[in-house]
Amino acid sequence: MAVRPVLTWGDPRLKTNSSDVGDWTPELDQLVADLFDTAYAEEGVGIAAPQIGVNLNIAVIDVSSGGDPGAKILLINPEVVRTEGSQVGQEGCLSIPGIHEVLERPQKVWVKTRTREGEWVELEGEDLLARAFCHEIDHLRGRLFVEYFGPVKRQIIQRKYAKQTR
Repeated sequence: MAVRPVLTWGDPRLKTNSSDVGDWTPELDQLVADLFDTAYAEEGVGIAAPQIGVNLNIAVIDVSSGGDPGAKILLINPEVVRTEGSQVGQEGCLSIPGIHEVLERPQKVWVKTRTREGEWVELEGEDLLARAFCHEIDHLRGRLFVEYFGPVKRQIIQRKYAKQTR
C-alpha cells in the first residue's frame, strides 16, 4: 500500500475519459488500496484512479474518512442511473487543493457499479455520498467540478488557485 502523488488542475491526464475495467487482477487490488491510502492521507472523501494518473474507471469513496471500515465504497465502471432532488453545498477536490466552492448536486443518486467478481449492483447515496458519487464519476469522464461554473467564475477560481500555488 502506498500514498501516490495526486495530479493537479491543468494536468491533461485529468481531462481524459477513462477505460472500463475488464477482469479483476491482484494489481487492481493494489491500486484500490493505494487509492484509499491516498484519499486518507490527503483527507479526502474519495478519489478516482485518473487523479493518480491511472486511466481506469475505478474510484473509491469513504464518507467516514477512515472512521468506519464498513463505509468504504469501491466503484468499478460506475454509471449514474437515477437522481432525485437537489442540494447546494461546498465542494472541493484533491486535484484542486485549497479551493472550495458552492455547487448544486442531486440530493439522492443511484449508481450501477461492478463488483470485483464482475457482478453488477446498484448503490444508493444521499447527501454527501450522493455528492461524492457524482464528483468521482465526473473524474472518470474527464471532468472537474469547477467546469460546472461559467467562464468568468472559473477564471476567478483559476486565478485564486494559481495565486495560492505560487
